[in-house]
Amino acid sequence: MIASGWEKEAAENIKEYKRLLEKGDRNKMLKALPELHEKAFSKIDCLSCANCCKNHSPRFKEPDIKRIAKRLRLKEGEFATRYLRIDKEGDYVVKQSPCPFLGEDNMCSIYEDRPGDCRRYPYTDEDTLLKRVDLTLKNAVVCPATYMVLEELKANFASAGKK
Repeated sequence: MIASGWEKEAAENIKEYKRLLEKGDRNKMLKALPELHEKAFSKIDCLSCANCCKNHSPRFKEPDIKRIAKRLRLKEGEFATRYLRIDKEGDYVVKQSPCPFLGEDNMCSIYEDRPGDCRRYPYTDEDTLLKRVDLTLKNAVVCPATYMVLEELKANFASAGKK
């Protein structure tokens, strides 16, 4: 498991992470991501954390809404009215934090039918980590796996990101 205090360290390293993600060798970093992702998740127990579900909302795309409404035996409009709102980007997101589908045991009550964003979070094994720098930096202080991957990238590629 990751040592306590990682959130503070991540916050202190945000500028360094940003520089690395914007100036580093994207191809080399992208190639390293799958292995770094696996390494991070071999040490992280999402059920002991659930920061993502407590602090963020996934985007609910139309297929997600259809699938989840069906699972909950609700009409799509009723599901959207009960659980979702439209954010400033025009995306459907949950009305509240933590996510209404997160149980006290940190288990997701709709896990098998969860939104695509939840399935992919925290994007540490894909190019989203490099392409959506603002999102990655936000995730760095919420998700210990993102922090671990960024620390590994920093250790392996930081000199490439410096001017």
